[in-house]
Amino acid sequence: MIKKVHGVLNGEVVPPPSKSRAHRLLICAALGKEPCTIVCSSVNDDIIATMRCLNALGASITYSSGVFNVNPVKVVKGGTLDCGESGSTLRFLVSVAAVLGADATFVGSGKLPQRPMGALTDVLAEHGISFTRLAADELPVSCRGELRGGKYILPGNISSQYLTGLLFALPLANDDSEIEIVGGFTSASYVAMTLDALATAGISIEHKGNIFRIKGNRQYRMPSDLIVEGDWSSAAFWVVAGVVGAKPVTVCGMNEESLQGDSAIVTHLRNMGAFIEKQGDRVIAMPSHLFGAELDCTDTPDLVPVLSVAAAVAQGTTLFTGVGRLRFKECDRLAAMKELLALYGISSQIGEDTFTVFGGEPVASGVVDSCGDHRIAMAAAIISTVSRGVTAIDGASCVAKSYPAFFDDFASLGGSVE
Repeated sequence: MIKKVHGVLNGEVVPPPSKSRAHRLLICAALGKEPCTIVCSSVNDDIIATMRCLNALGASITYSSGVFNVNPVKVVKGGTLDCGESGSTLRFLVSVAAVLGADATFVGSGKLPQRPMGALTDVLAEHGISFTRLAADELPVSCRGELRGGKYILPGNISSQYLTGLLFALPLANDDSEIEIVGGFTSASYVAMTLDALATAGISIEHKGNIFRIKGNRQYRMPSDLIVEGDWSSAAFWVVAGVVGAKPVTVCGMNEESLQGDSAIVTHLRNMGAFIEKQGDRVIAMPSHLFGAELDCTDTPDLVPVLSVAAAVAQGTTLFTGVGRLRFKECDRLAAMKELLALYGISSQIGEDTFTVFGGEPVASGVVDSCGDHRIAMAAAIISTVSRGVTAIDGASCVAKSYPAFFDDFASLGGSVE
């Protein structure tokens, strides 16, 4: 699908619920002892993938009128778990299926079958799980056995999702466990969200530095009713639109005290000179004169595509650090953003763990290849608002992965969508 977009954005918008929070609450609820409901005003492809896979493990989860009704897992062995394109679903639930002894097979689509998994499957294999697959380190993969507790050592510089999956699983193991993270600890904010979700389910984890100690033989006990808060990863696109554009944009329904790492969008943009006000649950992004800055995105890699748009219009050079993992997302996001920015006359440079954008004035537009990546497609829509002419986004439908109503909201703010 190609969408043609342009125009000045202005007004108020309510982003969808947090995908990261929804994943975690659904898993905790499915592992609980009693049914519960989770209010989630809208869903996307990734959240549906997690629901679908939990049902394949033996849960009974339905979604209707903005509410998940969750009946916990009664383990079904030998199921096939279709993760779609959701890396979170796959990496969280491999460990969960293993501790349940579900003997499950995982499949996926898009770029997911090629995304790294070896570091996780290796450590699971050391604790009682065997894997069979058609190709090395690719999907489909089948796991057999029942995960044991014990000592786990994980690399921390690849994906925090490996750790999250183990944190969900190991409280259900027969023995106590300890996880040690080595080689750096990235995306710590996502791990904090996991620990918070576990605490909601009555599971406490002893955490000190890079060591996590988990008691075995625990029971998940969720509250009967929960609400998923607004998504800062989605809100970030509108906040950037407000500071780079000609008119303010107000993002509503946001939790100022959220544990979501991408709430750092406000801090990152303020470091570039942006004028942003917070009024309760409202974030008001005002047109601002931006300057280049050095931004550490170790804990906020998903913000780099849209922050690159801000960097494109900023005066001077912006250096993003801690971004190497972006090569292994739905696409190589560093290469994709370099190509996207070049279409608008903006130069950039990719380093081993850095991305440098040389600010200027986006002066051209054309056909942007989304590379099947929702964040690239949405970044292209935002940069279209500060460039001349119409931008055509090829593969725009990929926004359904995280934000199905993105282009509807773009239009509601005054943008043109064809």
